[in-house]
Amino acid sequence: MSRILLAVALLMSPLVLLAQAAKPASTQAAPVHPEVVLHTSQGDVTIELFPDKSPKSVANFLQYVRDGFYSGTVFHRAIQGYLVQGGLYTRDLQAKRTRSAIASEADNGLSNLRGTVAVARAADPNSGTAQFFFNLVDNRRLDFVGNQSGLTWGYTVFGKVVKGMDVVDKIAGLPTRGLGPFATDVPNPLVVIDSANVVGEEAAGSEQKPAAVKAGAEKPVAPAPARSADKPKSKG
Repeated sequence: MSRILLAVALLMSPLVLLAQAAKPASTQAAPVHPEVVLHTSQGDVTIELFPDKSPKSVANFLQYVRDGFYSGTVFHRAIQGYLVQGGLYTRDLQAKRTRSAIASEADNGLSNLRGTVAVARAADPNSGTAQFFFNLVDNRRLDFVGNQSGLTWGYTVFGKVVKGMDVVDKIAGLPTRGLGPFATDVPNPLVVIDSANVVGEEAAGSEQKPAAVKAGAEKPVAPAPARSADKPKSKG
């Protein structure tokens, strides 16, 4: 009898090992990072977004993309060795109406390194809406330091360029001029975002209308200060 039991045990051992090997490992699913493609007059730029680090900023940006808001807007500011900024002004350099501003997430641990994308804002840390900028270099001075003031709050990084950084560099290398409400730094020729879409979704057309804020809440930004003290500015 003992021999029979031993034989059965030996036969079952390989089956138990196979079952254990087949058991899937219990791992957490990695967070999904959506991607957005900006189709510009200088080429395409693909941005990977970080909803796990900047959920409000990413949701805000994706909504503008899906609304078709960025279609027909321009990059109105390009400073070599610093940044390229856009997302609000039309070809006529008229500011579009935006949704309400979002809370800053600059304290998310992400740094304004080369290739990252951040929310442009005015002096109030919680004034960002549609504008964004590409960091051309490691702009660590734009990182969150503390919540004492708008200067120490820094700028919210919410994504990075994963394809087309050469296009961003090409935009930064264009000659610039003063035009419309801006005294300087407007690329010549104007660089237009023809359309933008979330990867895997149909591109949003310019015929769609973005949600508007209350009348009078949106004004064109003032010209940038001297470059030695320059910061990404926005009231939209």
